[in-house]
Amino acid sequence: MIDTHAHIYASEFDQDREQVVARALQQGIERILLPNIDVASIQPMLATEAAYPDICRSMMGLHPCYVDQDIKQTLSEIESWFDKHHFIAVGEIGIDLYWDKTFQQEQEYAFVTQLNWAKERDLPVVIHTRDSIEQTLQLLKNEQDGSLRGVFHCFGGSVAEAKAINDLGFHLGLGGVSTFKNGGMDKVIPHLDMNYVILETDCPYLTPTPHRGKRNEPAYTQLIAQRVADLRQLTLQQIDTLTTNNAVTLFNL
Repeated sequence: MIDTHAHIYASEFDQDREQVVARALQQGIERILLPNIDVASIQPMLATEAAYPDICRSMMGLHPCYVDQDIKQTLSEIESWFDKHHFIAVGEIGIDLYWDKTFQQEQEYAFVTQLNWAKERDLPVVIHTRDSIEQTLQLLKNEQDGSLRGVFHCFGGSVAEAKAINDLGFHLGLGGVSTFKNGGMDKVIPHLDMNYVILETDCPYLTPTPHRGKRNEPAYTQLIAQRVADLRQLTLQQIDTLTTNNAVTLFNL
């Protein structure tokens, strides 16, 4: 099983990262993919990847919540890393209008710029979208030349939105929200195209039931897989095989 989106390099894991990785392995989570968020997260992310080279793989990108007026300088610094290290994806990128719309134009500029990095380097993208699905889909449509591929991580939308995402050739990352009692995903997951589904935790955030309120971690990928299996009336093993194959193909692992 693969946790396709985990921030285990974050300070929340500094005290027990070794144990966190061990628990993941015990639960059959054999690979953990690390999305970058800003300039400050690069070194801890690369150090975590170096500590667990058979398990962790890193991505490079600028998260929309870290976009500000210095966007061109920041993007230049982030892009320079592609010449220094092999990354499996451009991410985590996107548009987030939930907290603040001050830098919406800068966010859109950063998103399109990073989509073009992905096209130039033939890499998948990992997309963060919050209160911005229409804007994100429109920008993606404008840029899609047949080579763009990737995942809308932390998907919590409707069946129609899932189809629009799949029609653009993109996957859906299912995480802790899938297990929430009032998350609404019980009405959506039965109708998803399973060829486009991968699993993720987004740890330390969005902890699945029954651990809500506590720190999330990669071992809980199995809880998400079980929830998807129950809603699809499939076995855990079937969901594991399907989602792992999808992730291996998408990220060229």
